[in-house]
Amino acid sequence: MSVQTQENETRRPDSDERFADALRRADTVAAELRATAAQRDRANKTPRAEVELLRRHDLLQVQEPVEYGGDGLNYAQAAQITRRIARGDTSIAHLIGYHFAQTRIAPLFGTPEQAEELSRRNAERKLFWGGVQNPRGGSDLILTEDGDGFRLNGRRSFASGASLGDHLSVTASYEGELVFLALPAGREGFRTLGDWDNIGQRLTDSGGVVFDDARVERSEVLGSGPLTGRTITPYQTLVTPHWQLAFVNFYVGTAEGALDEALDWTRLHGAPWETSGVDRATDDPYVLQAVGEIRSELRAAALLADRAGDALQKGLDTGPDLTEEQRAEAAVAVYEAKYLSTKVALAAASRLFEIQGARATTTAYGFDRHWRNLRTHTVHDPVAYKAREVGDWTLNRRAPEFSLYR
Repeated sequence: MSVQTQENETRRPDSDERFADALRRADTVAAELRATAAQRDRANKTPRAEVELLRRHDLLQVQEPVEYGGDGLNYAQAAQITRRIARGDTSIAHLIGYHFAQTRIAPLFGTPEQAEELSRRNAERKLFWGGVQNPRGGSDLILTEDGDGFRLNGRRSFASGASLGDHLSVTASYEGELVFLALPAGREGFRTLGDWDNIGQRLTDSGGVVFDDARVERSEVLGSGPLTGRTITPYQTLVTPHWQLAFVNFYVGTAEGALDEALDWTRLHGAPWETSGVDRATDDPYVLQAVGEIRSELRAAALLADRAGDALQKGLDTGPDLTEEQRAEAAVAVYEAKYLSTKVALAAASRLFEIQGARATTTAYGFDRHWRNLRTHTVHDPVAYKAREVGDWTLNRRAPEFSLYR
């Protein structure tokens, strides 16, 4: 065997090749999900098989280092995986988008040892992370000392993927201050309520949860001591733009997938309007106008989403030395994309019926799920506040104050 042959056989794919391969795997998963999306939406079952599909295609660990078994992708690249999955099923994109964000909390708030241990575990075991982070709804989650560990009590009304997670990312209050927890699944004292039955995002397993005197070890609380009196740094506050960028990408991906479905349906079944003067729906001038407008708007939203991803990644790459102003620039870039993607995706999901026509509203097709999914999630936090935050930064250079929503 020649030296060149040996080198070719042992050469690892470079980062661009790994990213391209991960995108291809995501496209494969999206195509499989799309084929059954309408039926699964109606069935409203816990998405265990869908999470296993993500695991089987090695998508859960794409952000972890190559030496641990991941693809070494950065967060901006992972967000594009979320967008690809959303073209097939918004609910599953919601789950993987939250998963990608939740697995980045340990590097922001944990000790280096905690971050490394969780990263290695994620890659080796292909863990799926559920989240109990939404601070609104239910009672606060209160962490109290108990010997050399803690007890966690309280309830939340919204927790995506919580009954499915191999691990849970949890926010709680300890002596009035925010702490982040990383808990293995199956903890005694934790239960899910199974009460998620909303008009959209039906396969996100997003119902309520309760912690009743659940034991928490000190190693499961991210960060070194003391747990109170710590100042959250601008770098750590990038945790919120992580989630917001996930939202941006599954809004854009949902609208892109919905448009593709509408075009396919129109080519096969569409009929021109009686006064259009053409024989095919694909030649109807108003259909062409609608397609052109929607496609152009979605292209703009996708480009802004990519710009937002680059801005957030630049902040993450800067690391703990990130300044308040740099944090604001990254966050505002994400919030600009959040505003536009919300408006464009909702409009696209509604206007698609102008392309397809009345027959496409038949329940069996399930095309209404795109709007229902988007409408359900886009009221997660009012997008008017994102526009206001962008405006305040643009006009007054007042940065968004950190919370789990901004």
